[in-house]
Amino acid sequence: MDNNYSAGKPTWRWLAIILLMGVSFTAGLFWSNRQTDAVKQLAYSPEALKTDTGSNFNFNLYWEVWDRLKSDYVDKNKIKDEDMFYGSLRGLAASMDDPYTIFMDPKEAQEFSDDLLGTFEGIGAEVGMRNDLITVIAPLAGMPAEKAGIRAGDKIYAINGESTIGLGVDEAVKKIRGPKGTEVVLTIIRQDEEGPIDIKIIRDQIFVKSVKTEIRKDGVMVITVSNFNDDTLDLFNQAVETALTKNPKGLILDLRNNPGGYLDTAIYMASAWVKEGPVVVEQFGEGKRQEYFATGNNRLGNFKTVVLINGGSASASEIVAGALRDYKKATLVGEQSYGKGSVQSLRNLSDGSALKVTVAKWLTPSGDFINDKGITPDIEVKLSKDDLNKNIDPQMNKALELILKNNK
Repeated sequence: MDNNYSAGKPTWRWLAIILLMGVSFTAGLFWSNRQTDAVKQLAYSPEALKTDTGSNFNFNLYWEVWDRLKSDYVDKNKIKDEDMFYGSLRGLAASMDDPYTIFMDPKEAQEFSDDLLGTFEGIGAEVGMRNDLITVIAPLAGMPAEKAGIRAGDKIYAINGESTIGLGVDEAVKKIRGPKGTEVVLTIIRQDEEGPIDIKIIRDQIFVKSVKTEIRKDGVMVITVSNFNDDTLDLFNQAVETALTKNPKGLILDLRNNPGGYLDTAIYMASAWVKEGPVVVEQFGEGKRQEYFATGNNRLGNFKTVVLINGGSASASEIVAGALRDYKKATLVGEQSYGKGSVQSLRNLSDGSALKVTVAKWLTPSGDFINDKGITPDIEVKLSKDDLNKNIDPQMNKALELILKNNK
């Protein structure tokens, strides 16, 4: 079964960073030792592998390598057919040289499916690959990673003393995973630190609501969206109803450290401000483009709005920020966003495994391709280490200043 875009409900077209969404560090609730029928069939039936692919390669070579490994490898006890089989499929996906195109075995696919539910065990952080280094995209608010001092932009140099140099994101995530109550030590390289620092994190059960709202005493409503998950649409609709009922002086949409999520949820959210026109444009490999238009509800369009972004704002959150910027529906405040301008589609496979494939690039309504460069805020405001230590938020303060200006 393929999970493709549909206008009616959230789809598996996923815009998160390496599909991690904090649950990347799931504690392993779905470990499986089963050897699937597909593995058994291919492991012992070389004729089962399709050889007529229209390419110039002899696919019998696959089985030559398979048989040589089985017969020649020194440590026979380490040979597992399931690992060999799924490892070869991971290699196929990795040959695309795209960190967002990955193969997931049944266990990994199940863990990803559970990521969308918003409840899991882990450290509560999203990671991705940046300049060939495992990098923290965003620690989730109130979760173990943030409490321990992990920040967006931290480079993970080692995990429990083992270097991450040369590791892919999936490999690093597996080393970080572990059950509730256990400890993991991340060695971090941080821009404002002289050398590596070790941060101990106790894994825990993670409960996350993706949307939180607050109406401040000064009359400003803050809508904080941490990701675009299964619950986001309903929670955002509740926030919209609150805004329409309470009529605040203005809105602050806080997308900082939001790594992404469902494409259609992002389109729906942007449509709360944008009445008509494309919210995002997909560009496919052959040059074909597809526009996704605002749904026309425009219920928040009359509210003065500021959007907060930073280096942890990626993908779906960049779609919302980019659309509101292009249509001049909001002022963007904060720091340069992450810069993930590609769309993935998840294909569920016959044995419970899954293939996530980059199928398109996306552009903002004005045609801006933000991949690897991000979105530049209208007003740049840094958040320093000293600010964090003093629990000061100059980005939020600037947003409040803009909302309340001439609105006393």
